[in-house]
Amino acid sequence: MEQAVYDQYELVVGLEVHMQLKTASKAYASDANLFGALPNTLVSPITLGHPGTLPKVNTQSVDFAIKLALASDMQINTPVFFARKNYFYADLPKGYQITQDKTPICTGGEIVIREDDGSEKRIGITRAHLEEDAGKSMHDQDPFDTLIDLNRAGVPLIEVVSEPDMRTSREAYLYLTEVRKLVRYLDICDGNMEEGSLRCDANISVRKKGAPEFGTRCEVKNMNSIRNVQRAIEHEMTRQIDIIEAGGTINQETRSFNAADGTTSLLRSKEDAQDYRYFPEPDLPPVVITEDHIQRIHSTMPPLPKELLHKYLKEFNLSEYDANVLTSEKETALYYERIISKTKNYKAACNWLMGPVKGYLKEQALEIEQSPFTPEQLASIINLVDSGKVSSSTAAEKILPALANHSSKMAEDIAAELNLIQDADDDSIKQIAQEILAAWPDKVAAYKAGNKGMLGLFMGELMKKSGGKANPKTASGLIQQLLDQ
Repeated sequence: MEQAVYDQYELVVGLEVHMQLKTASKAYASDANLFGALPNTLVSPITLGHPGTLPKVNTQSVDFAIKLALASDMQINTPVFFARKNYFYADLPKGYQITQDKTPICTGGEIVIREDDGSEKRIGITRAHLEEDAGKSMHDQDPFDTLIDLNRAGVPLIEVVSEPDMRTSREAYLYLTEVRKLVRYLDICDGNMEEGSLRCDANISVRKKGAPEFGTRCEVKNMNSIRNVQRAIEHEMTRQIDIIEAGGTINQETRSFNAADGTTSLLRSKEDAQDYRYFPEPDLPPVVITEDHIQRIHSTMPPLPKELLHKYLKEFNLSEYDANVLTSEKETALYYERIISKTKNYKAACNWLMGPVKGYLKEQALEIEQSPFTPEQLASIINLVDSGKVSSSTAAEKILPALANHSSKMAEDIAAELNLIQDADDDSIKQIAQEILAAWPDKVAAYKAGNKGMLGLFMGELMKKSGGKANPKTASGLIQQLLDQ
């Protein structure tokens, strides 16, 4: 089909993001909330739904939901009621899931996505609610049987449902990236899609551009990476348009994504709310959230990525690229914050963190939170270079590695010990420059004939003869002065 036909349609996407919470225990039981334990070792009578057992709300999961609400401008509803969502599946021990129906803990709010050029778009949030996870069915462990691991059953989740505000697969990619970044900053979910702690279902439909009504949506599940969410959306858009253009109709259904070939396939016809027979959870009393409790949670919040991004762009005048890199990971942003508390050269702090420091950590196979450099040490390097006492290359190649083994020393101490303080004496630098030019008359002639690249040769020789102690700016000026005589 010609591209012009596809261009007549508009994509409409809403995402449902399920995030496993980093609580010590499960949502309504004291079983440990851990990943990687032996199958069926993290269960209890409550998790398994034995008769006579009573669940109890994990208050930390409520606090995590409050954090997410505050970070994304959602309204926190109180009291919080729970409901039972009834359906049968092999890895759902109780035959129902404890969730929230008509009274989600959070409603409204937005997530702001940002393109590389700095343009922004606000993606509305419909609701966020607390619920428990199901167990895990494993179809690839035995050639004849499906195996069930119930360790995951009862793990606390927050499900965030967006408005159908996304119009491209790129916007969905950015939205999911921003959600993952946010929950990692808040430290409520590790965001690891490969381990299933962050999962995404995409509701996808198409309509003719300008049409007032949405098309029939299909929900795509089973996506284990942000890139695969983007791929599934792109495939579904093409598939649905092809069906419509062929005279067919789109059925509301749930589909699975095949990462190997980038296609989707039918799982089942889509259930509606009445199919789940929601009713109030009789074993859990409502949870009342006070304003004082919300304020206490607010006081523990870390700096948020959108706040830091604004500060780096508007107050520090960093580039869009630098600000995005610094805020992409919480650990990087907090480390940078600690450095700039000791120096006001924000750009230099960014350059050192993203350049020599990151390079050193990569060579040593260290994460940024394992950095051997204290913020005070990095600030001392920046200040030493700014003072003109050492060059940035000398600081990166000699002083920085030395600081890794001396946590109590500053850059000035290492520079003095290694005799690296630059010679700012114009007379001594001039004498070295004169000796070099006298030794290379043919190169001097080439420079005067228009080969300005010879300046680099002279500078290299001067730095070598001075043992790297000559101030490059001063040396370059003196060499040019002598050459122009």
